Amino acid sequence: MGTLYLVRHGQASFGADDYDQLSDLGQRQSVRLGEYFAHQGVHFDALIAGTLRRHKQTLAGILQGMNRAGEHLAWEGLNEYDSHAVVAAIHPQPLPRPDTPELYRHHFRLLRDGLAQWMAGAASPRGMPAYPDFVRGVTGALDHVRANHHGQKVLVVSSGGPISTAVGHVLGTSPETTIELNLRIRNTAVTEFAFTPKRLSLITFNALPHLDAPDLRDWVTYA
Repeated sequence: MGTLYLVRHGQASFGADDYDQLSDLGQRQSVRLGEYFAHQGVHFDALIAGTLRRHKQTLAGILQGMNRAGEHLAWEGLNEYDSHAVVAAIHPQPLPRPDTPELYRHHFRLLRDGLAQWMAGAASPRGMPAYPDFVRGVTGALDHVRANHHGQKVLVVSSGGPISTAVGHVLGTSPETTIELNLRIRNTAVTEFAFTPKRLSLITFNALPHLDAPDLRDWVTYA
C-alpha cells in the first residue's frame, strides 16, 4: 500500500485584503511540520499542491523543515472554493471585515449556509464551478495518486474544502457532514490515507502531531 498525506495550508491572512498569504505563524507551522516529518524519517516520493500562493508557501516551508528540495506537480483541482463568492451568493450586501468574535462567527454562519446551497445546486457563486465539477477536481487528484504512485508516500498540500471533499468522497458522507469536516480542519493538519490502485482508506483525520506540546498550543489555528 501507498500512503497519502493530505495537508491543509498554514495559517493564512484571514480578514486582510489578501487572504492568500501565509502569516508569520503559518510559515512557522509549515516549517515545524517539515521538521516533524524529518524526525519521523518520512521521505516523500511525490509532491503535489494546489496552485494558490498559500499552498506553495506551505509546501516550501515543509521542505525547508525537512532540509530538502523537490519539484511538485501543480494541481488546480486542489484549490479552495472562493469563500467570499459563496457568502455573496446568499448575502449580496457588503459585510464588514470580520475583526471581532461576533463578526467572525457571523461570517462562518453565512459560509456554512452558502456551502450547503452551493452543494445542493441552489446557489451559483460567481466565478466558481458547480459543486459536482469541484468534486471532480479533487477526485481527479486522488485518482492520479492511486494510478501513478502505488506503494509510495505522497504529500499533497491543499485547503480545507478539497480535503474535506476527499474525506467525504472516501467515506460517503452527507453534504452536511462534509461541511462540518471542512470547518473543523486546522492549519497544517495532516489527514492520512492508505491507498492501492483500486481504493483509498482513511487512517487519520485533522491530526497535528507536530504541535503536540504544551508550549505550542498557541500555534493551533483554524483560518
